Order: sequence, then C-alpha cells, then structure tokens
Amino acid sequence: MILKARHHFFIYPFFKVYTVWKMNHHFNKTILSGKFNDQEKPVLIIANHISWWDGFWLMYFNLKVLKRKFHFMMLEDQLRKHLFFNYAGGFSVRKNSRSIVESLQYTREILNHSENMVFMFPQGKINSIHEQQINFEKGIERVIKGKLDEIQIVMVCNLIDYFSQPKPELTIYYQELTNLSKTESLQNAYQDFFSQCIDRQKHKAE
Repeated sequence: MILKARHHFFIYPFFKVYTVWKMNHHFNKTILSGKFNDQEKPVLIIANHISWWDGFWLMYFNLKVLKRKFHFMMLEDQLRKHLFFNYAGGFSVRKNSRSIVESLQYTREILNHSENMVFMFPQGKINSIHEQQINFEKGIERVIKGKLDEIQIVMVCNLIDYFSQPKPELTIYYQELTNLSKTESLQNAYQDFFSQCIDRQKHKAE
C-alpha cells in the first residue's frame, strides 16, 4: 500500500511560504524562462534531477507559473523519514517492487483532475549537474499512455551558475511538450530540450 498525497491545512500553506523564503534567502535571483499556455488541464512536469533543491525549485515554479495543487513522487523510505512532505503533496514509490505499478496508477489518477499538477524525475536518481545525457527509467510512458489529449506536459530544466556573485543564480527553463509523435520517445524530446537549455546557459556568460 502506497502513501498517498495529503495536503494538510497548515503544513501545505507553510511549505509554500517557506519555499519562497528559502529561494529568496539562498539564491541571488531566480529567472523563469519559457511560456506556458494554460488550458486548464492537469499538468505533468518532467524535470532533471540534480540536487536536494529540486522539489523547492518546482514548488516555486508551480507558485509562479502553473498555480496548481502540488503533487510529487518520492521514495517510500525517504518519505517515511520525512513525513512533512507527505502532508505537502508527496506520495510514495518503492523501486523494484510490485507497488510501483500502484504508484504509477495513482499518478494517473492525480492527473484526472484539472486543479492538479505532479512532477516526476524520470532519471530516477540525482545526477551530476554536469551530466549532459539524460536517461529515463521505465514508468513515465505508462503514466502518459492515452492521456496526451487530457493533460499538459511541461518540460523543466533547472540550471545554476554563480558568475560574479557569492550566491548562485537559478534559471528555470520550461517548455510545453505539444507534439509528441508516435515514433518519438519522451526521453528524446526531453533530451533535445535539455541540450538547448545547456546552450542557452553557456551563452549567458558571454
């Protein structure tokens, strides 16, 4: 049995306020770079996984751009250690077990409701920020199967640089995935987007 997401009347609003405070305190600035055409559908975010900060960054992005009810998948052992996140929209997944099917089905159920968003890290683990090749684990294709017309998929790439500042500058790049062909994989579509973001980030320093 998975731990399903809950949104506690106090903890969830606190998490939103805490996220904004933490972002303002620890980063020189945060830049949102992209366009989102809100069609009032549920939103699935696909993002790179590079740090402990990722969940805060995506909450910030949701507050500023999507404005949906926040949901995210988290490893069960970590979620049980930090139940705070369960009360802020986190639900569990256990790798290499039959319950992963239940977690993926629950993700699909979340995406049945237009007020919801859920983010996933298809890489499945934290990778170096310098890793240029994105490799997805299995599962995400099952989430979107038969739902492409019912949801909006937003690709997000979080990148940081310090430049000449003591605090890092965060850029949240985002782009809707609107025309996924039957022959194109989600991984390839994200890889193309990710590579473009890396190029744009490099040019910022010029």
